Amino acid sequence: MDWKTFQALLSGVNKYSTAFGRVWLSVVFVFRVMVYVVAAERVWGDEQKDFDCNTKQPGCPNVCYDHFFPISHIRLWALQLIFVTCPSFMVVMHVAYRDDRERKHRAKFGDDSKLYNNTGKKHGGLWWTYLVSLFAKTGIEIAFLYILHHIYDSFYLPRLVKCEVIPCPNVVDCYIGHPTEKKVFTYFMVGASALCIVLNICEIIYLISKRIRDMDDKPPSFRNVCKSPHRLDVLSDPKTRASAPNLTQSWTPIIM
Repeated sequence: MDWKTFQALLSGVNKYSTAFGRVWLSVVFVFRVMVYVVAAERVWGDEQKDFDCNTKQPGCPNVCYDHFFPISHIRLWALQLIFVTCPSFMVVMHVAYRDDRERKHRAKFGDDSKLYNNTGKKHGGLWWTYLVSLFAKTGIEIAFLYILHHIYDSFYLPRLVKCEVIPCPNVVDCYIGHPTEKKVFTYFMVGASALCIVLNICEIIYLISKRIRDMDDKPPSFRNVCKSPHRLDVLSDPKTRASAPNLTQSWTPIIM
């Protein structure tokens, strides 16, 4: 997998992210991608070769390994990193769509005409796209954590497993290579994934609260400001009636 290309694609997401989104992206690269590339891949390596069983029965070690490790940690984490970053590309594609519309609008009406004040500003449809991407990333993280927890029983890796799957002749003892080291990296990657979930939830709360605050601070429209009260309401007001002059009062002319 070409992680450099992967990093180049995600670097464009950073321009349209909030502060929480930038921290999330830093956590993904530093604590997940870098640890995965530099250390985790080497720790697992050829894990099936390091899976030793005390039997010479042909096929028994392979069947036992497949029984206890149906999905490799390292491949599951690679899928998780790919899937969890894909929703961020929705934002980049939406901004690219806005840029294309802006370009066509200026070509048709002139360079002084603008369709968007800022194509990367999170307003309108782009705000919804960004929010949906956050919910998608959070759901993917939770789904992969559940899969890992379900397959490996609370992320635990024992030193010794007992296998009695056919074609093993009896209960066979099998030993996992580097169990403590693998357990440490498993907990580390699970903790980094949990931290990303917390950051996504914080960013969701931030976006929604900022949207509500902007709606509350929105000035009243010109129509509401200039809207005059109803004529009958004015006439029915006792203060207005009291302040009006009494035109029906009789008066006598003064004769000089």
